[in-house]
Amino acid sequence: MNQKQDPIKIRQEILRLTREYSYLTHGRHRPAQGGIHNRSPDDSVPYAGRVFCEEEVEAAVASSLDFWLTLGLEGETFEQELAGFLGVKHVLLVNSGSSANLLALTALTSPKIPERKRLRHGDEVITCAAGFPTTVAPILQNGLVPVFIDNDPVTGNARIDQLELAYSPEKTKAVMMAHTLGNPFDLGAILRFCRKHDLWLIEDNCDALGATYSLPLHEANALGFMQNSPKIPSDGKLLTRYTGTWGDLSTQSFYPPHHITMGEGGAVNIVSHSPLKKIVESFRDWGRDCWCASGRDNTCGKRFGWALGELPEGYDHKYIYSHLGYNLKPLDLQAAIGRVQLRRLPAFVQSRKDNWNYLRTALESLSNKMEFSLPTHAIGWEDGQYLWAEGPRSDPSWFGFMVRTCKGKTGNARGLARYLDEAGIGNRMLFGGNLTKQPVFRQLIRDRPESFRVVGSLEGADKLMEEALFVGVYPGLSQDNLEKMTRMIQQYANLSMR
Repeated sequence: MNQKQDPIKIRQEILRLTREYSYLTHGRHRPAQGGIHNRSPDDSVPYAGRVFCEEEVEAAVASSLDFWLTLGLEGETFEQELAGFLGVKHVLLVNSGSSANLLALTALTSPKIPERKRLRHGDEVITCAAGFPTTVAPILQNGLVPVFIDNDPVTGNARIDQLELAYSPEKTKAVMMAHTLGNPFDLGAILRFCRKHDLWLIEDNCDALGATYSLPLHEANALGFMQNSPKIPSDGKLLTRYTGTWGDLSTQSFYPPHHITMGEGGAVNIVSHSPLKKIVESFRDWGRDCWCASGRDNTCGKRFGWALGELPEGYDHKYIYSHLGYNLKPLDLQAAIGRVQLRRLPAFVQSRKDNWNYLRTALESLSNKMEFSLPTHAIGWEDGQYLWAEGPRSDPSWFGFMVRTCKGKTGNARGLARYLDEAGIGNRMLFGGNLTKQPVFRQLIRDRPESFRVVGSLEGADKLMEEALFVGVYPGLSQDNLEKMTRMIQQYANLSMR
């Protein structure tokens, strides 16, 4: 090897070739608006997938050349950039959205939480029945009791009229639920409920990055919110914030089907209460008491000056543990990819909205055979637009386009799913459906009848389980993809739904 070669020039050439290679080999993963259709070789239409360009691949290779590997400067910068975008105090990166949910809920069990607010074994957390299991799993994993309320099949979100029925004095300590398929749940009502009973609110924002929720100014101010999220202009009537910025803690997923991707990855957002940052960080990083970043020592200035627990005075603070924690960090390389993806987020969100609107308009003729979702607080759909009454509004950052087969029709959701699958069109049920009917929850109730509680009959969750599925709206869909999806759904409805 020629020792006189300039490593800077070598690096520049590697990255130039990386961009060229990516452009030549990854064209089908580019955003559809980039002019190259995201089309699989077999003409299939995925329900979701990675959408990226040369910059993400270059960022990954550049980070690998630095070979720091574990979470470092790229991660720290991405955390600051995402916090700035959302308008929250802090963001902590983790290795998945599921881990983010685990950490957000587990943080509230810490002995560093004031006693009246601390979640203890047997305390209850209100959630809704239909959704993804890792919104609920952390409740059980921490020895707490999920209390399931029903879902509204039109929005997919919790039936807020059941909140008070679910509440148990001295037992209920928190509400934790997701914004279903990117559609914000009724934050106004749930925040009023949480304020009334002094409860924590954790927003599972994994499917909803970029969605917004608006409250009339006087209602928002009464709940303690005084300004919009960054870069969202005020209209003088409504206060508008991104979902994930209304509760105490919120979570993100950066798995490939989500709004932006790091491959694997997620985040916990600390909305306004800064002391929660050190608690979440401790549980993420082995449970340690020290807050020094990887590769840094003695940021507190008294690494050997603490006297904690029954350890000898001056025991190395880097090896003092206040929690039984985990190691749930991602790699710095992933954060480098995430930083590029974050710059694409506004365009990605708009594409998702545009694709959802296209499908809804194109399928309007099936309104007598299928039922379609509405954003929370919308009262209808007409001439390609949502209809609103005065009051709160939501603006979804859609994760998928959900349809429901009308009860009494010959065709059903599983029939439609098989039909689309045979045509190469990716689709999914609404995740786990009514989770209380999943094998793991039936086993739980046999083993420990007190392990969870149900409010009412959960008819809405059952309806979503029986009648609902969703197809993709992600930014890689081409016009041809959208037309094929529309055509095949129409064909099934006309052939099978009588």
